[in-house]
Amino acid sequence: MRKIGWGVAAVGVLVAGAFAFTLLDGGPRSPEPGVCGHIERVNDADGAKYRAIDCAAESANVRVAKVVDDASQCPTGGSPYTIFTRSATLCLIPNFVEGACYEGDKTAGMRKVDCTKAEAVRVMSAAKGPTECANGHKVTYPEPAVTFCLVRVAEMR
Repeated sequence: MRKIGWGVAAVGVLVAGAFAFTLLDGGPRSPEPGVCGHIERVNDADGAKYRAIDCAAESANVRVAKVVDDASQCPTGGSPYTIFTRSATLCLIPNFVEGACYEGDKTAGMRKVDCTKAEAVRVMSAAKGPTECANGHKVTYPEPAVTFCLVRVAEMR
């Protein structure tokens, strides 16, 4: 009987530890604004797949701007948001990194590439809020308020 009691206690401690880890350090259980991810269209039948990943990861191509009940609730007045709907509807913006280069990709939207590719665009600056860009090429989102100034790599040569 004593062994069973210890076994039950040990399982209880493990379950409590796993629960505490999930709450304290396991990250968000559902996407929240500011969380980054990788979105990719696998095939036409399944549509796009989304998985949350660290914003610094090379494959982090989107950032959650807002979580809403319906796509019509995504902010308007700037560049269009990418909409992803499964258990929740996510309004997504690109996870652009200042100084990095990107290229359009049929399966992943935008993906980070080497800055030697002439067809790539380089993120010259990322500013909170609306701002003007030296060359006029910008992508602006109202929520979160951010402006990305872009330049084609071919124009930099």
